[in-house]
Amino acid sequence: MSLPRLATPPASCCYYSLVGANSFVLGQTAWHYRPASFRRTLHSTQHHRHNEQTPESRSQRSKAPSSDSDTPNPSISSDEPNQPLPPHWEDNPDYANITHFSQLPHREFGYNQHIKVNEDFKESLRNILWQFRAPIRYAFAYGSGVFGQSGSAKPGDLSPHPNPPKAVEEWQKGGAKVIDFIFGVSHTQHWHSLNLMQHPDHYSGLKYLPYNSAAISRVQDNFGAGVYFNPYITINGTMIKYGVVNLDTLGKDLNQWNSLYLAGRLQKPVKILRDDPRIRMANQVNLISALRTALLMLPETFTERQLYERIAGLSYLGDPRMTSFLGMGASENPNKVSNIVGAQLPGFRQLYVPLIENLPNVEFTDTRTPRQSAWEKEDAIRHTGSSPRLENVLGGESGLELGQDMDPVKRGNMVRRLPKVFRRKLYFAYKSKFGIPASAFTDVLEQSEDESSDTLRRREGGEFERRIAAQEDLPEVMGKCVRQTVAWPSTSQSIKGAFTAGIGRSWKYWSEKRKKGKGMAKPASSGGREGGKEE
Repeated sequence: MSLPRLATPPASCCYYSLVGANSFVLGQTAWHYRPASFRRTLHSTQHHRHNEQTPESRSQRSKAPSSDSDTPNPSISSDEPNQPLPPHWEDNPDYANITHFSQLPHREFGYNQHIKVNEDFKESLRNILWQFRAPIRYAFAYGSGVFGQSGSAKPGDLSPHPNPPKAVEEWQKGGAKVIDFIFGVSHTQHWHSLNLMQHPDHYSGLKYLPYNSAAISRVQDNFGAGVYFNPYITINGTMIKYGVVNLDTLGKDLNQWNSLYLAGRLQKPVKILRDDPRIRMANQVNLISALRTALLMLPETFTERQLYERIAGLSYLGDPRMTSFLGMGASENPNKVSNIVGAQLPGFRQLYVPLIENLPNVEFTDTRTPRQSAWEKEDAIRHTGSSPRLENVLGGESGLELGQDMDPVKRGNMVRRLPKVFRRKLYFAYKSKFGIPASAFTDVLEQSEDESSDTLRRREGGEFERRIAAQEDLPEVMGKCVRQTVAWPSTSQSIKGAFTAGIGRSWKYWSEKRKKGKGMAKPASSGGREGGKEE
C-alpha cells in the first residue's frame, strides 16, 4: 500500500519560516547581551516575592526590594530585641538542607551576620556583582577594603582603583584598598564556562587548556581549600579580587571546619551581599563554634578584646602567610589580628553578643554593660567604615569584661558541640595522653557521632569530654589542632594561586603583602594583647 504524497509547501512558507527562525535567534542574542540596567530591573521584579523572606528588604527606600539589605524581614524593626535561639537548633538535621528563609528557626535568625554599611557603598558593591552573568547564589565582601584595620593604610597611599565610584572613594578615604569578594555558586563548571565567555581576561593561562571550564573547576574543587581566586580585576573602575567556591564546599567548611579557610573569614565582620538560607544556617553554627573554641582557650575572666582576638586569630594559626619562608619574611603583618579587632570591635560585637546572650555559661560582668536589648547593633552601626574612629566606643579599646563558668560539665558540653572534623582531631590528641586503648576509643568516637537517630539528646558531653575540658593544657592542645586544620589547606591554596592567578599576578600579590607586612611589623597597637598572639 503506497503512502499518499504530501503537498509541496509554497516557497512563501519557507521564506516566512526562515524569517521567523532568524528573528528568534536575533531576539535570543539581544536578550543575552542586554544592558546591565535591564538585567537589574528584571531580577528585582522576579525575586520580589523571594526577598520578602530574606534579610534584604529595603522598606526605607522607594525602589523594589533587592537581594541585599540588612534586615531579616521587612516587618522587623532594627530596634527589636534579639530573639533567643530555640533549644537544640544547631543539632536539628532538618536544618541541614533548608531551601527557604521561612524554614530557619525564626524570622530574625542570623540578623547578627548582616553588618550595616553605608547605603551608597553597598550599592557600589552590589553593582559589581551585576557585571557577572554567571549566577552567584551567595556573596560577601571582606577585608581591609570593606572594614578597616588599625594602621593598615594611610591617606597618602596610592589608590589601586583606576576610576572608582564616589561611594568607594568616600568609604576608603582613610586609605584606598583592593576590595575582596567571595562568590558562592551551585555548579562550579557551569559557572566558569559562562564566566570564561564573558570575562576571559580574568583568567590565567589555564583558560587555554582543552575543556578549560572543566579543568578550572577541577583545580578549584580538588586542590587547596576549594576556592578559585582571580586577583587584580577592574570592574566599574574598582580594583577587586574575587574567589569562587561551590556552596557545598562552603557549607561543609562552616559546619565541620574541614579547612577553616572560608569559615575563618566569616568568623570576622564581612558584608553579605547575597544571602542563602542554607549558608546562613551553617554560618551561625560556625560563629557559635568559634565562640565556644575561644572560651575553651580563655581563663575564667577576660575582656571582649581578648575574646575577639582569640576568635580572629583562629584562622591565622598555621597560615603560611604568617610565617617566614626561606628567610624572606612573612607576607602578612604579624600584628594583623590585633589590628583587625582594634578597628572592628563593634562589628565583632554585632556578630557575637547575640550568641553570648544565648550561651548559659558566659555573661557580661562589666557594670557598664547596657541593659537594653540589641545594644550592640547601634554601637556597631556608629563605628563601621574602612577607617573607623573608636575613641568613644563603649568599654574603650579593651571592651567590656566577661566571665565564664568553669564547671567541667558545662565545658564538657562545649567540647562535645565543637565542629565534627575539628572535634575528632582534639579527641585523637588526648587519646594517647589518657592512654585509652583502641577498642575503647572506638566506642568514644561512635558515641560522639552526630548522625544517630537521637542526635538531639546525645550532643551532651560525657566523661571523656569532661576530662578533656578539665585539662590545664587544653588551650595549647586546641591551638595545635587548629594549626593542623589550617596549615595544609592554606599552604596548598597559596601554591594553587600561582596557577590560578598566573605567576606574574601571584608574585605581585605576594610582594605587596610582604611589603605591607614589613611596614606594619614595627608599630604594635595598644590595648588587650593576650588574645592577639597565636600560641
